[in-house]
Amino acid sequence: MSLVLQSHCKVNLLLNILGKREDGFHELETIIQPVPLFDELRIELLDDGIELTCSDPRLSVGEDNLVHRAASLFLKKSEAAGVRIHLQKNLPLAAGIGAGSSNAAFTLRGLNELFDTRLNADEMHEMAACLGSDVPFFLQDDPALATGRGEIVKQLEPIAVLQGRGLLLIHLGFGVSTPWAYQSLGKMPEAYGHEGQGAAMLQSLEAGELNGLYNSLETPVFQKHTVLPVLKNFLMENGALVALMSGSGSTMFAITENRPAAETLRAKHHEHFGQAGWSATVAL
Repeated sequence: MSLVLQSHCKVNLLLNILGKREDGFHELETIIQPVPLFDELRIELLDDGIELTCSDPRLSVGEDNLVHRAASLFLKKSEAAGVRIHLQKNLPLAAGIGAGSSNAAFTLRGLNELFDTRLNADEMHEMAACLGSDVPFFLQDDPALATGRGEIVKQLEPIAVLQGRGLLLIHLGFGVSTPWAYQSLGKMPEAYGHEGQGAAMLQSLEAGELNGLYNSLETPVFQKHTVLPVLKNFLMENGALVALMSGSGSTMFAITENRPAAETLRAKHHEHFGQAGWSATVAL
């Protein structure tokens, strides 16, 4: 018996870092928008053990891989047998769009579907939160407001002002370490935000406004990777309604009037910056 799942990515419309917690994580509030661009997971049942393969040789398939860790957690929790998983990577690595977290969450979702003994939502959330702060978001498919360290997920209705808009994502070919980004922000306490920005931004979005999109981690990341603010300004000057870095970077995204406008902006980007890296457009 086998199952094929497409694991989508995300962008952060807001990533407001409030400060460091006693447990070493950061308190935050973030508004997360799912994006219909996908990796693919093929999952098959085995009599015993975990076999993981991946189309991208840069990605470890050992016990440190998030998919492997997700499968291991699930098998221990459910006392199920074994599993073979092939991960087809279509999305860039270390890009700030949650692809790895999504792979882990969809591994949990797929295994819960394949095995007869279904784990409940609380058990799934507990495992997801152990794997990473972004993983619980991908247990569902709608926009969300996430708080705590990101593991407290409040599902939202589809955001009306985004319906029919175009989205352009650009990854210039280099990654950003999430731990480094948070550690660097910690040296800039003036860059921490204030609680309540998430609620305020939701009100703006509900009022049909796209202004106020914000990412605290742009401050340290832009200081190190100076091409990113140049790219952001270029997007804003060439048709974007708004442009922002997603997560800890390095993916930049632009929201446009519609998908044709996103394609036009994508063409301008490649004409100006060259063909290196990865880019994609979707309709929201």
